[in-house]
Amino acid sequence: MKLDIAVYEKLLQVPKGKITTYGDLARSVGLENGQRAIGQIMNRNKFPGIIPCHRVIMSDGKIGGYAYGKKIKANMLRKEGLEVNGQKIINFEEKRYRF
Repeated sequence: MKLDIAVYEKLLQVPKGKITTYGDLARSVGLENGQRAIGQIMNRNKFPGIIPCHRVIMSDGKIGGYAYGKKIKANMLRKEGLEVNGQKIINFEEKRYRF
């Protein structure tokens, strides 16, 4: 649970209109190759309206999974000003938040 809280606190630093990757978020809390662990933590997020887990995407710019479905995740990202083509973020590197 301590790790979950640390991850959620880091994720709160990602501003609206930006995204981070599972790997970037993992490294920000000291986990090397912790992408899967981050995915599991995002899946346990009981407060997606507060903890913006929809802002965490794959390292290739694809939006990845979401507990409420990829369409909803893509729509949430669009509402925050990101361009999504299919399942991929347009201008991914420009929109990427680095810790």
